[in-house]
Amino acid sequence: MAKKTNYSLFDDVCAFVDDAAKHLDLHPGLLDQIKQCNSIYKFNFPLRNDDGTYETLTGYRIQHSHHKLPVKGGIRYSEHVDEEEVKGLAALMTYKCALVNIPFGGAKGGISIDPTKYNINQLERITRRYTAELIKKKFIGPAIDVPAPDYGTGAREMAWIVDTFEAFSPELINAKGCVTGKPLSQHGIDGRTEATGQGVFYGIREAVNVDEDMKSLGLTKGLRGKKVIVQGLGNVGYYSAKYLSEAGAKIIGVAEWNGGIWDEAGIHIEDLKNYQLKNKGYKGYPRGEFIKNGKEMLTYECDILIPAALENQITIENAALIKAKIIGEAANGPVTEEAEKILLDKGVMIIPDMYLNAGGVTVSYFEWLKNLSRVSFGKLEKRYDMEKYRKLMSTIENATGEEFTEEERDALIKGASERDLVLSGLEETMVTAYQDMNRIRKEKGIESLRTAGFILALERIAVSYMDLGIFP
Repeated sequence: MAKKTNYSLFDDVCAFVDDAAKHLDLHPGLLDQIKQCNSIYKFNFPLRNDDGTYETLTGYRIQHSHHKLPVKGGIRYSEHVDEEEVKGLAALMTYKCALVNIPFGGAKGGISIDPTKYNINQLERITRRYTAELIKKKFIGPAIDVPAPDYGTGAREMAWIVDTFEAFSPELINAKGCVTGKPLSQHGIDGRTEATGQGVFYGIREAVNVDEDMKSLGLTKGLRGKKVIVQGLGNVGYYSAKYLSEAGAKIIGVAEWNGGIWDEAGIHIEDLKNYQLKNKGYKGYPRGEFIKNGKEMLTYECDILIPAALENQITIENAALIKAKIIGEAANGPVTEEAEKILLDKGVMIIPDMYLNAGGVTVSYFEWLKNLSRVSFGKLEKRYDMEKYRKLMSTIENATGEEFTEEERDALIKGASERDLVLSGLEETMVTAYQDMNRIRKEKGIESLRTAGFILALERIAVSYMDLGIFP
């Protein structure tokens, strides 16, 4: 499928920045510096196939902002990867990190391939060569640029990247911090796999718990009973739907590029995911109605719509048909600038991607810190805390003359694991960022949470430059 050439995610992001800048008094030169990509690396490299033939592949790594180092952003493998897409995604990473107060600049990378057309040996050769190209130009390193998984990549590719980087830098004690999203065996972090989806859940939960905002949408407070449609049941969409369902929301639709399932009685997400993995789609699924045109489901009636696939999904062509009250952008750039204006005029609340899918980079930040410190979270204090709680419980029992049950004792004495601490840090980050963003929206008297998010991000980035004395 050919990619539309008239759409630029980077231009859309810059337009959102310009809208936000109208509410701030920024030096024009500073605003221009913030918007532009600092470094763009595009390169070609050969792949020798198993049958002896060769093909030339194109790779990218774009560093959008150096106001903080290292820069951070995923690597995606997709036939749609091009310079404009990577620029837009890198820019989003800058503003995303600033919004949730994570001390990274923004970056992104990718290779223009369809990974499903290559076997595991080819993908390993591609990934290691891509990493070598980044190393040659110093576009990767724990203090310089720290990639992560994205569309079409995962923990396996990150393991190949860190292994290649360590082979080139055997003397670097913090080499594991060159990339995040690694397997646990390669010093990854417990909770990274589901981090983005978990963050989506925390973000939507926080939004629907603001009674005043829900009343303005004609909805009740809280997640219970909310009808949800999810587009894309990959890693992010699956975990978003799973946690929302467990919290009492009802998943009534799941859409993919090759069809979707619609069931107003509610969809069992884990069951549907297992079927999808076995059958490469939803056709023949025994419950609900199979919808041949999955994208059409974006316009079905629901309370919350979660586009969790690719960018440019809700456009000027279908925005007027959207019936959802809330759109949670789990994917990057699923709603275009033109579409957003139509949706806001209809009174739709859009929870923006730059905030909602920040769970991945937040937990990546924790993984990076773990790699720099070379110790797992909770390892030093867990047993100390358990003993402290045990003594406290004994004191309470002696004072009251009543004993705790075994179940109560186990629950209260249990020390925090790495996963417990990671999820706690993620929840705190997502809750605080939403409250800050919603506060700015109301203080400025604007409708768009996205504009409020960009205002907050721009303020923080501008302070970094001004404190360096570069701009007044």
